[in-house]
Amino acid sequence: MMSCQKSLTYLRIIGTTMFGVSLLVGISTAYIMGYQFFTTARNHLSFGLYGAILVVHLIIQSLFALLEHRNMRRSLETPIKLNKSLALCIAAYQEDPNYLRKCLVSVKRLTYPGIKVIMVIDGNNDDDLYMMEIFKEIMGWDKVATYVWRSNYHNRGPEETDESYAESLQHVSKLVLNNKCVCIMQKWGGKREVMYTAFKALGRSVDYVQVCDSDTMLDPASSVEMVKVLEEDPMVGGVGGDVQILNKYESWISFLSSVRYWMAFNIERACQSYFGCVQCISGPLGMYRNSLLHEFVEDWYNQTFMGSHCSFGDDRHLTNRVLSLGYATKYTARSKCLTETPTTYLRWLNQQTRWSKSYFREWLYNSMWFHKHHLWMTYEAVITGFFPFFLIATAIQLFYQGRLWNILLFLLIVQAVALIKSTFASCLRGNIVMVFMSFYSVLYMSSLLPAKMFAIATINKSGWGTSGRKTIVVNFIGLIPISVWFTILFIGIIYTVILQTRKPFPESEKIVLVIGAVVYASYWVMLVTLYAVLINKCGKRKKETHYDMVLD
Repeated sequence: MMSCQKSLTYLRIIGTTMFGVSLLVGISTAYIMGYQFFTTARNHLSFGLYGAILVVHLIIQSLFALLEHRNMRRSLETPIKLNKSLALCIAAYQEDPNYLRKCLVSVKRLTYPGIKVIMVIDGNNDDDLYMMEIFKEIMGWDKVATYVWRSNYHNRGPEETDESYAESLQHVSKLVLNNKCVCIMQKWGGKREVMYTAFKALGRSVDYVQVCDSDTMLDPASSVEMVKVLEEDPMVGGVGGDVQILNKYESWISFLSSVRYWMAFNIERACQSYFGCVQCISGPLGMYRNSLLHEFVEDWYNQTFMGSHCSFGDDRHLTNRVLSLGYATKYTARSKCLTETPTTYLRWLNQQTRWSKSYFREWLYNSMWFHKHHLWMTYEAVITGFFPFFLIATAIQLFYQGRLWNILLFLLIVQAVALIKSTFASCLRGNIVMVFMSFYSVLYMSSLLPAKMFAIATINKSGWGTSGRKTIVVNFIGLIPISVWFTILFIGIIYTVILQTRKPFPESEKIVLVIGAVVYASYWVMLVTLYAVLINKCGKRKKETHYDMVLD
């Protein structure tokens, strides 16, 4: 029986590996060969095999997302007993006082009975005390237990002896186990250290552990809905909810992030959830079986990559650890929250670079467990993992072919694909605001693509990535890959213009260029006008009392 199981595992590993390699080779061949199904005179328009593969992928992904949303609606009537113990762990670091208050007010409104709340603050200096004071103020001075810890679980504070350190460890554990609302300030160590403290102090005392960031506002039913998913299937090890943007109208960056978030959760993760392989349960709103958590919490904390201890990508690695045990991970749009997102370009760029680092690192780790899950997990990992490289190659190729129409056609196709995706999302969401997802494609092409390459080059650099809300980002290093990328494309345009001016310019080419340029310019004029009208309207609405506490 044992040997039969091993043989089956080896066969699955071989089969999954062959499928992934074949898929990558097939896509690469289709791209390199450039096979075209049809092309017009003078190659003004064409449609090839590689483009067909991407179109089919988008259609299939959208179809399974729709099916998963239908499953979520069916689960509405599923009755459950709310008798399992639950702890909510909040990670805080230099949080904006206003956001922290909103977070804790939302925590008090959670409808799950008997929930334990633990907030761990990354830092124990006087400058960090305001967060503990806010916790006491909101949760109730007479209902909370607090502790300013000179150390943390892995680093001793100054003048800490063996005896005093052992006592402090016991004190933290007793504090968490014996109280419903606990706030701990500890020696700085990064977000993973903060999360570890909550997990370790809880031990196996609860059934489920929910994670949350200190800039997040939870929907009152968010905990209940996630518990429902875990109760429905014992083979589901973790579940995430629908993360929406709290400050979406504060800047164009936060607004575009809000539409991107909706697409990422309600299309991409909903599709992954259909197959039980959501690859990242987000930090603002996630829940895990505590029994599973304690099977890998030490390995999760001590994760290393290329000889360095990992200090970012905590949520993605938690998810991957669940998947590594063969358990499914799910997404439910019925559990919702609002969270803060960067409002400035530089801070957004830092955040995206950090996320890209963890994505590529965890992609490698995740690949070891493809055989334990549905083939969709392998398929999507190959498609999404290698897509940026194909896109960069396409851009460089078209910008250096010596034909202006190729550059304009590339820009038109990028926006056309984005508009089709955003139109579908608008229909699914029932909100025209999703049409602005096509705006995000420009941000992706201009900034996110080079940021991904920079992330790979600096994958071993650690840190929180996005600073605390009380500090201002002054790190301009993320602009280096953007500058390099724009330089490459600009040189390509100059090269193309020079080549085009050295040879006769056909009249038909001029007409196509003018029409294409007019269409492209008109598209942007209409979209920017619509955006200005929307922002003006919503800018007035957001001034209404508690408007920022409204979930879609």
